[in-house]
Amino acid sequence: MSKKQFFAGLILGLIGTFIGCYLYLALFTNYNLSEGFYILKAQGALGKLITLGSVINLLLFGILLKTNKEMMARGVILAVILMAILTIFL
Repeated sequence: MSKKQFFAGLILGLIGTFIGCYLYLALFTNYNLSEGFYILKAQGALGKLITLGSVINLLLFGILLKTNKEMMARGVILAVILMAILTIFL
Protein backbone atom coordinates (compact mmCIF):
# COMPACT_ATOMS: atom_id res chain seq x y z
CA MET A 1 0.00 0.00 0.00
CA SER A 2 2.84 2.40 0.76
CA LYS A 3 4.28 2.12 -2.78
CA LYS A 4 0.93 3.16 -4.20
CA GLN A 5 0.83 6.15 -1.87
CA PHE A 6 4.41 7.07 -2.79
CA PHE A 7 3.67 7.03 -6.51
CA ALA A 8 0.40 8.89 -5.95
CA GLY A 9 2.41 11.59 -4.18
CA LEU A 10 4.89 11.66 -7.06
CA ILE A 11 2.10 12.12 -9.60
CA LEU A 12 0.45 14.70 -7.35
CA GLY A 13 3.73 16.64 -7.15
CA LEU A 14 4.22 16.61 -10.93
CA ILE A 15 0.63 17.75 -11.49
CA GLY A 16 1.07 20.43 -8.83
CA THR A 17 4.13 21.78 -10.64
CA PHE A 18 2.27 21.81 -13.96
CA ILE A 19 -0.68 23.64 -12.39
CA GLY A 20 1.68 26.14 -10.78
CA CYS A 21 3.36 26.84 -14.13
CA TYR A 22 -0.03 27.26 -15.78
CA LEU A 23 -1.25 29.64 -13.07
CA TYR A 24 1.88 31.76 -13.34
CA LEU A 25 1.57 32.01 -17.12
CA ALA A 26 -2.16 32.75 -16.94
CA LEU A 27 -1.99 35.34 -14.18
CA PHE A 28 1.28 37.17 -14.77
CA THR A 29 1.93 36.97 -18.53
CA ASN A 30 -0.05 37.49 -21.69
CA TYR A 31 0.93 34.08 -23.11
CA ASN A 32 -1.00 30.85 -23.24
CA LEU A 33 0.62 27.66 -21.96
CA SER A 34 2.40 26.35 -25.05
CA GLU A 35 3.40 29.81 -26.27
CA GLY A 36 4.71 30.71 -22.81
CA PHE A 37 6.84 27.56 -22.59
CA TYR A 38 8.28 28.21 -26.06
CA ILE A 39 9.10 31.88 -25.38
CA LEU A 40 10.57 31.24 -21.95
CA LYS A 41 12.71 28.41 -23.33
CA ALA A 42 14.01 30.74 -26.03
CA GLN A 43 14.86 33.33 -23.36
CA GLY A 44 16.53 30.73 -21.16
CA ALA A 45 14.03 31.26 -18.34
CA LEU A 46 12.15 27.96 -18.46
CA GLY A 47 13.94 26.72 -15.33
CA LYS A 48 12.70 29.76 -13.45
CA LEU A 49 9.14 29.01 -14.54
CA ILE A 50 9.43 25.42 -13.32
CA THR A 51 10.84 26.66 -10.03
CA LEU A 52 7.93 29.05 -9.55
CA GLY A 53 5.52 26.27 -10.47
CA SER A 54 7.00 24.06 -7.76
CA VAL A 55 5.92 26.47 -5.03
CA ILE A 56 2.52 24.75 -5.00
CA ASN A 57 4.30 21.56 -3.93
CA LEU A 58 5.29 23.30 -0.71
CA LEU A 59 1.63 23.75 0.16
CA LEU A 60 0.89 20.19 -0.92
CA PHE A 61 3.70 18.87 1.27
CA GLY A 62 2.41 20.73 4.32
CA ILE A 63 -1.13 19.50 3.81
CA LEU A 64 0.02 15.90 3.40
CA LEU A 65 2.09 16.06 6.57
CA LYS A 66 -0.84 17.54 8.53
CA THR A 67 -3.06 14.66 7.40
CA ASN A 68 -0.41 12.03 8.34
CA LYS A 69 0.26 10.87 4.77
CA GLU A 70 4.03 10.67 5.03
CA MET A 71 4.54 8.37 2.04
CA MET A 72 2.62 10.70 -0.24
CA ALA A 73 4.69 13.60 1.11
CA ARG A 74 7.84 11.68 0.19
CA GLY A 75 6.51 11.31 -3.34
CA VAL A 76 5.98 15.08 -3.54
CA ILE A 77 9.59 15.61 -2.42
CA LEU A 78 10.78 13.23 -5.15
CA ALA A 79 8.78 15.26 -7.68
CA VAL A 80 10.54 18.42 -6.49
CA ILE A 81 13.93 16.70 -6.83
CA LEU A 82 13.05 15.54 -10.36
CA MET A 83 11.98 19.08 -11.28
CA ALA A 84 15.28 20.42 -9.89
CA ILE A 85 17.23 17.96 -12.04
CA LEU A 86 15.12 18.91 -15.06
CA THR A 87 15.78 22.59 -14.36
CA ILE A 88 19.54 21.96 -14.37
CA PHE A 89 19.41 20.44 -17.85
CA LEU A 90 17.12 23.09 -19.36
